[in-house]
Amino acid sequence: GTARLSRAAPRAGDGRSGEEEEVEEEVEEGCYQLYPGHIPTSPLQKALLAAGSAVMALYDPYRHDMVAVLGETTGCLALPNLRDKMKHHPEGYRILQERPRIRLSTLDMDRLRGLPDGTLGREYVRFLEDNKVSPDTRMPPKFVDDEELAYVIQRYREVHDLMHTLLGMPTNMLGEVVVKWFEAVQTGLPMCVLGAAFGPVRLSARKLQVLATELVPWAIRSGRNASCILNVYYEQRWEQPVESLREEIGIFPPP
Repeated sequence: GTARLSRAAPRAGDGRSGEEEEVEEEVEEGCYQLYPGHIPTSPLQKALLAAGSAVMALYDPYRHDMVAVLGETTGCLALPNLRDKMKHHPEGYRILQERPRIRLSTLDMDRLRGLPDGTLGREYVRFLEDNKVSPDTRMPPKFVDDEELAYVIQRYREVHDLMHTLLGMPTNMLGEVVVKWFEAVQTGLPMCVLGAAFGPVRLSARKLQVLATELVPWAIRSGRNASCILNVYYEQRWEQPVESLREEIGIFPPP
């Protein structure tokens, strides 16, 4: 690679400071930080991270940090496709422009608890409380070398619990596998495909039978029939009944 110039030694005669020289060299070397927390990596480094995180995620599917790394290092084709779907949809385009976040700091939990039963907001809070999960546990992106695509995968992570809510699936292994089948069809992310394919190895024979005969066919049909899940501005749909939103998106009622 190009040798990095010292801050103290600007190139003679061009009038630029040493700091400007260093920024230019970082851009040339492909190691410029694109957003807070971004870790620039080469294709080889991404491949090694993908392999290691895949092994760890298969060994322990609840290692969410490894699942996150796997999603970022293998999503080079799926993420631009998802971004394009959002850009060509009015609601998705607004989301890309406004960059909403689903976190405890952005949610009015008391208001959501006070909504009528059956609404998206009330059922989402019920899901969080029943399963003892928090939206703040979603890892921020680090290895996506595009600021807009980093937001796309962040958005996917933050609506994951909403997919559980809409699909009526708990956070146990069976529920996670069903949601991964739906998300694999919807997003094309290799991480989702891997989780859908290898998640069932930890299930009992009885659960495998239910999964194969009822839940997976339903998840695949719903994933194919549904519009892109990232094109829904969920924060503006809290009062909408879950049944109505399922019908609008194209998710079939859970078996």
